Amino acid sequence: MVLKVYGPHFASPKRALVTLIEKGVTFETVPVDLMKGEHKQPAYLALQPFGTVPAVVDGDYKIFESRAVMRYVAEKYRSQGPDLLGKTVEERGQVEQWLDVEATTYHPPLLNLTLHIMFASVMGFPSDEKLIKESEEKLSAVLDVYEAHLSKNKYLAGDFVSLADLAHLPFTDYLVGPIGKAYMIKDRKHVSAWWDNISSRPAWKETLEKYSFPA
Repeated sequence: MVLKVYGPHFASPKRALVTLIEKGVTFETVPVDLMKGEHKQPAYLALQPFGTVPAVVDGDYKIFESRAVMRYVAEKYRSQGPDLLGKTVEERGQVEQWLDVEATTYHPPLLNLTLHIMFASVMGFPSDEKLIKESEEKLSAVLDVYEAHLSKNKYLAGDFVSLADLAHLPFTDYLVGPIGKAYMIKDRKHVSAWWDNISSRPAWKETLEKYSFPA
């Protein structure tokens, strides 16, 4: 059976999609309409009990959480496509380290910007300008650390592209696009070069072309 990814048009599932495309894995997608509450229906909750996207079904195997899916795909299909996990235990340690940085330090303030700038009106809550300002300041401080690190490394884990880099793609794409804060990337020479590099990868371009956010 072909692997299925649920909720492809939203940001988090794109972490799974770009990894699958990088690795050359055949897959299908299943739309999930969050606005209609499909993610809270029993059929979907049987796949993802927390009611978020993505969920992935690979034969009889089920897995959710986008970064966990990335790791699963990269490990299962390690023999094909680019090695996104590192070739040594030390490289793998760096990949895991920066995946954790993305999840715990980079993503939270960026998620606040995403929700309060892009989706507040759609989701029916007032945009919090104080939170937006605080989140931009927090993300700016994080990006200063990235700038220093990337001045010495082409990619986050070293000289090879990895899951750590790919995990940043979906929400940073929002940051430089509809959020309207591209200067946060472009004003940092090494972060900007890194972003131009990873965002121009064919797998990411294909992900955006086929699974853009529904109008």
